[in-house]
Amino acid sequence: MKTWITPEEAITAIRDGRGRGVKIAILDSGVEASHPALGGLELVDDIAIVEDGMKLKVVPGGGRDLFGHGTAVAGIIRETAPEAEIGSIRVLGESLSARTAIILEGARQAIERGYHILNCSLGCGVPEHVLKYKSWVDEAYLKGVHVVAACNNQDSSRPEWPGFFTSVMTVNMARTELNGELFYKPGHLVEFAARGVDVEVPWSGGGMKKVTGSSFAAPRVTGMLACLLSEVPRITPLQAKALFHRLARPWTAEVVGPNERPA
Repeated sequence: MKTWITPEEAITAIRDGRGRGVKIAILDSGVEASHPALGGLELVDDIAIVEDGMKLKVVPGGGRDLFGHGTAVAGIIRETAPEAEIGSIRVLGESLSARTAIILEGARQAIERGYHILNCSLGCGVPEHVLKYKSWVDEAYLKGVHVVAACNNQDSSRPEWPGFFTSVMTVNMARTELNGELFYKPGHLVEFAARGVDVEVPWSGGGMKKVTGSSFAAPRVTGMLACLLSEVPRITPLQAKALFHRLARPWTAEVVGPNERPA
């Protein structure tokens, strides 16, 4: 089976692929699977990581989104890679925050359950927690699991994890109306950008919402990656990242989001 392709072949694969056979774990606030915009989505897994005294436990997610964020992410992935298999691993609460231990356990669950891509539209900026994030990001890398993360919405240069690890494909928001556009900024740990400014997405409660943030750019890249993997499944995280470098357009002043200084 082919394990390396040219940029031209990758463009074709992303255009023609629909994500079939690719499992994506959404580590977020949950997914409202019954939302009409998700078109009858059947989740592969629907679990939540919750505190039980001093321990953590895995409980059914119940098709609930505690904030709306995870449903938005699912909607973008569904739009970009309509045949990908999606699992919801709820690690964020009603205030869209979580303890690092809960996120770590959610990532561990996703890796153990055989997901090909982890979408992490979240980040932690506490330096003391870096090694905790590194443990599961390294495990994902060693097992060939792709991690796509968002960056900080106030200042994209502010370190956050998992986004600031080099094996992660980290995505910022871009001002563009084209869903399939991808931008690349060399020399930065936040290397990529995709549509994420004034995007209409499904939200909890069955409605729609216009949003801005890197959280909504990352799942667009996740979907593109799923399309690629559905056509060429054995591509490793670093191979995929190198291909996306080649496919992307320069990140110019015209497209930068509100958390990025113009070039």
